[in-house]
Amino acid sequence: MAGKLAVIGAGLMGAGIAQVSAQAGWDVVLRDVTDEALKRGTEGIKASYDKFVAKGKLEAHDADAALARITATTDLDAVADADVVVEAVFEKLEIKHEIFRALDKLVKDEAILASNTSAIPITKIAAATERPERVVGAHFFSPVPMMQLCELVRGYKTSDETLAKAREFAESVGKTCIVVNRDVAGFVTTRLICALVVEAAKLQESGVASAEDIDLACKLGFGHAMGPLATADLTGVDILLHATNNIYTESQDEKFAAPELMRRMVDAGDIGRKSGQGFYKH
Repeated sequence: MAGKLAVIGAGLMGAGIAQVSAQAGWDVVLRDVTDEALKRGTEGIKASYDKFVAKGKLEAHDADAALARITATTDLDAVADADVVVEAVFEKLEIKHEIFRALDKLVKDEAILASNTSAIPITKIAAATERPERVVGAHFFSPVPMMQLCELVRGYKTSDETLAKAREFAESVGKTCIVVNRDVAGFVTTRLICALVVEAAKLQESGVASAEDIDLACKLGFGHAMGPLATADLTGVDILLHATNNIYTESQDEKFAAPELMRRMVDAGDIGRKSGQGFYKH
């Protein structure tokens, strides 16, 4: 299916989506607001390609060709002729609305506008545009080059054609899709992991069991590759707290009411692997 892809946001997720798409033959425009962010993103992509080459999973010439298909820019106008646009910026509705309003005026009528959001309802994002039928959720998982799943989310007005094209895109870059037919906050995967992390954190907070034993129970008892608290450290306790708060605000479901422990950890900067301390010391 390869064509022209625009990725808005050169952070971990955006860079990962750009990486797998370029490797699959897409011409990619990677856009962010600063040159520094773009430099970090493109350097991360090159480092990831280099690792795959070193492990014999990617030929050096294929890595060079993929890297050459990525154009980094701070100019939003550069995305105007994209066939698919994937927004991958911070999980705040106001920021996403600003981007989608701009994209709505800029991109061609037949373009697919996708959001990589993990928790914000697509219907709310699409409401900022005059083409809500062309807006869809395309929730990739981190690290994007390693994780096979893509969660496709239908907003209230997302058309069957848009959903089909989003699936075609995701499958073209090597992902397996699930479809969320009603865009409740958190969709399927974020609701599941947030509920599990919140309950695991409550068990640790109240002294029922240690983080190590809670995670071990999930690994050995349920066959999980990684326990929920280790997953929180990998993802970022701050990111999961933000997602949980979004779901709780939308649903008022008490199982998504984050425990004080998670809030205090975030306030203190103990947010997981990226800070060196979370539920575990790293």
